[in-house]
Amino acid sequence: MTIDNTASATQTFPVGTMEPEYTLNEALDTDEAGTFAEISDEDRAHWMRARAFVQEDVLPVIGEYWDNSEYNLDLVARMGELDLLRDGVEVPGYPPMSKMAAGLISMELSRGDGSISTVAGVQGGLAMRSIAMCGSDEQKQRWLPDMAAGKLLGSFALTEPAHGSDSIGLETSAVPVEGGYVLNGEKKWIGNGSMGGITVVWARSSQDGKVLGFVVPQDSDGYTATTITGKLSLRAIHQAHIRMENVFVPTENVLPKAQSFKDTSAVLFATRIGVAWAAVGHAQACYESAVQYAAQRKQFGRQLAASQIVQERLARMLSELTQIQTLVMAMARKEEAGSLTGSQASLAKFTATRTARQIAANARDLLGGNGILLENRVARHFADVEAIHTYEGTETVQALIIGKSITGISAYN
Repeated sequence: MTIDNTASATQTFPVGTMEPEYTLNEALDTDEAGTFAEISDEDRAHWMRARAFVQEDVLPVIGEYWDNSEYNLDLVARMGELDLLRDGVEVPGYPPMSKMAAGLISMELSRGDGSISTVAGVQGGLAMRSIAMCGSDEQKQRWLPDMAAGKLLGSFALTEPAHGSDSIGLETSAVPVEGGYVLNGEKKWIGNGSMGGITVVWARSSQDGKVLGFVVPQDSDGYTATTITGKLSLRAIHQAHIRMENVFVPTENVLPKAQSFKDTSAVLFATRIGVAWAAVGHAQACYESAVQYAAQRKQFGRQLAASQIVQERLARMLSELTQIQTLVMAMARKEEAGSLTGSQASLAKFTATRTARQIAANARDLLGGNGILLENRVARHFADVEAIHTYEGTETVQALIIGKSITGISAYN
């Protein structure tokens, strides 16, 4: 008996079972309230340079590096070439960069990827700023130009395994000896701490208990750094668990203007609003992808965008995004004027990161099963927002700072 397969072989393949390729990475105009309309041409030029970097260099490759937990140093070098690493820090030989421009760059880099934004936050916002604020003129000249160019990676070692939110209780010791100090202790979650560059280490003097700052080359004897693995967030930057055993730091590597934890806090204060800017970037990326997916995805015979409930969700996301854009811009104006307070910076960080989480979760859900795929962008931001929600001070710590400002009563002393 012969079976005739001719009829089945000539049937048209049901193309409706095939999924289209979605384009979710395009930059959209999300400034519904005109929040950024009046920024200067100079600041906008910095912003657009960061956007071009994100669109041309980051988005085509970052998903693979994030998935494989690999740190793309070519992107870091490119950031140095484009002057995107210094977070507004003044560097010999570099033109001025306003605080507003630094914030816009942070926002745009985060719109591309949280790991890439964190590279700049660690390199410029923390390590370079520590040297710029607390170092001597000779130290600034020695390290800052190469750091700004991406030729020398820097890290900022404050957090310890047993001291996160209570970092003021740090126990890494600094014992004065002839010609310098000897450091002993451990640090954790130190971005760039295992990359072979330098680490700004904060340690407590054995003489008087003061918190001092030291620039430690990572090839120093006794300095051991292990890259932390198993992360579910910020996977495309390496963070380290550092152990220092009798690490000698010569006097010329001691930061002369770092004399107390207040000096450490001054560096952290300058970076807190940068995290708020970063949250806005993550939120914008998730909103953009949701809008584009809703326009391209068809269900029940029509675009998702034609559904009332989808339109309501997009409207809610845009409302929330506009709120944090407006808040962060207002605080940035105060920062430029020199009137930003610690509680105001905390309010910006507290509000922006929790709102970005809401937008990311909404976008993840709107994309359905496709929302957990790295190729569709949202999942990466959904995970990375969890990291910025807790670094540079957890939501609870920020709330207590704000609460003290409201009531005049400290709940954490």
